[in-house]
Amino acid sequence: MGRPAGWWRRKSTPAKVETYTRWSFHFFAVAEFTSAGVPFGSGVWTGAGLWLPVLVVGHSALCAVTASRALDWTRGRRPQPVRLLWTLAAASAAVGVVALWVAEHGSGGHESVETAAGGVFGVTTIFAAGNTTLGVRGGRRATAVVVGYTLGTGAVALPLGLPVAAVLVSMVAVLVGGAFISGTSVFSVWLLNAVYELDEARETRARLAVAEERLRFGRDLHDVMGRNLAVIALKSELAVQLARRGRPEAVEQMIEVQRIAQESQREVRDVVRGYREADLGVELSGAQGVLTAAGIECEIRTSPGVADGLPAQVQSALGWVVRETTTNVLRHGDAGRCSVGLRVTGGHVVLTVENDGAGAGMGADGATGGVAGGGGAGPRGGSGLTGLRERLAGVDGTLEAGFAEGGVFRVVAEVPLGEAEERALWGVAGGSLRGAADGSRREAAGAPPADTAGESGVVEKGAGGSGTGVVGEVSA
Repeated sequence: MGRPAGWWRRKSTPAKVETYTRWSFHFFAVAEFTSAGVPFGSGVWTGAGLWLPVLVVGHSALCAVTASRALDWTRGRRPQPVRLLWTLAAASAAVGVVALWVAEHGSGGHESVETAAGGVFGVTTIFAAGNTTLGVRGGRRATAVVVGYTLGTGAVALPLGLPVAAVLVSMVAVLVGGAFISGTSVFSVWLLNAVYELDEARETRARLAVAEERLRFGRDLHDVMGRNLAVIALKSELAVQLARRGRPEAVEQMIEVQRIAQESQREVRDVVRGYREADLGVELSGAQGVLTAAGIECEIRTSPGVADGLPAQVQSALGWVVRETTTNVLRHGDAGRCSVGLRVTGGHVVLTVENDGAGAGMGADGATGGVAGGGGAGPRGGSGLTGLRERLAGVDGTLEAGFAEGGVFRVVAEVPLGEAEERALWGVAGGSLRGAADGSRREAAGAPPADTAGESGVVEKGAGGSGTGVVGEVSA
C-alpha cells in the first residue's frame, strides 16, 4: 500500500486531476461494455448474437484509446488523432450495422436477443459520439459531431428496414445521450486545462515575486549604500589631507568613517531582512549635515511636526527621495548650494530638492545629467529616478525632474493625502500649517509677511555652523 500511496503523493495537483480525468474516460469504456455487452451473458449467447459481445469489447477498447490520445492532444503532447477519430466512426457504423442485422434477421425469434442487439446499436453510437468530441476544439465542432452521429444513426437504420418510429426514437436517444457524454467530456477537458493554467499562473506569480524581491533588494542596497559610500569617500579624503598636514582632526574624521561603516553594515542587514524604512525627519537632518560637511550650502525649508505627522509609508517614500537626491548631489554634481522644501498644499505633500551643480551640458530628462542634479540616471548608468518612481508609485505619488530657471536642477516629488491623513497631519502640526496659511494670505493681499519664528511657528537654526537657516515653507 505504501508504493501506490507514494506514487500518488509525488504527483502534482494538475497531474492528479489529469489522472482522474483520464481514468474517468477509461471508466466510460467499462460502462459501455456493462450496459451493452453484459446482457448477452443472460442466455442470449445464441446464433449471430454470439459476436456482439466481442464487438462491444473491441469498440470499448477503441473508445478508451481514442480518449487517451485525444487527452494527450489537448495537452499538446501528440498531434490531433484524426485517423483514430475516423476509425472510431467507421467501427461504430460497422458495429451498428451488425447489431441491427442481428436484431432484425439473426435473433432466431428470441425477443431478448432483439432487445440486446438494439441496445448495442444505441449504446455504442452514444459513447462513440461522446469520445469523438474529445478530439475536436470548440462548441460548434462538438455539436457538429453529435449531430453527425445522430444523422448517421438514421442513415444506418432506415436502409435495414427498421420502422420509422423506431428510427426516430433511436436518433433522439443518440442525440440526448451523445450530447450528455459530449458535454461531460468537453467540461472535463476544460477543467483539466484550467487547472494547468492556474498552476502555470501560480508558478509565474512565484517567479514574479522573486524578481520583484531582487529588484527591491537592488534598489534598497543602491539607496542605502550610495550616500554612505559617498560620505565615507569624502571623509576619508578629508582625513588624508588633514593627516598630511599633521592635523589631529584626521583621527576624528576616521572615527566618523568607522561609525558610518558600522551604520552601513546595520542598514544592509535591515535591507536583507526587508525591514528598512526611511524616516523623513532623520533623512532631512542627515542630508543637511552631509551636504554642509561637503562644503555645500544647504537650506531645509519645512515646519516643525510636518515630517513626523505624515503617514509612515509617505515618510519612507519621501525619505528615500531625500537620501537619493543628496547622494547624487555629492557624487555627480558640483553644487555650491542645495535647498530642500517640504510643504502641504491642496491635499498633497510636495517635496522639492534644488541644486545649482547640474552642469550646463546635462539634459533635463535625467538621462545624461539628471543624476548630477538630483536623482536621475546619469552618465554612470545609475537607476535613481527609476527606483524613486517605483517607491512613490506605492503611495500613488509622482516624481518630476528637470532644469528650472537660472540653471537650477529641480526634483519634485508629490504624494496625495487622504482626508484622514490630512486631518491627522493638522492635528500634529496644525499651528505651523495655520501660520503658513495666514502668511500666504497676507502676502497675497500685499501685506508684509510676519516674523517667521513668531507668526508661523517655524524655528530658525543654523545649518551645521554655516549660518544657513531652516525656514518654514508649508502652506495649506
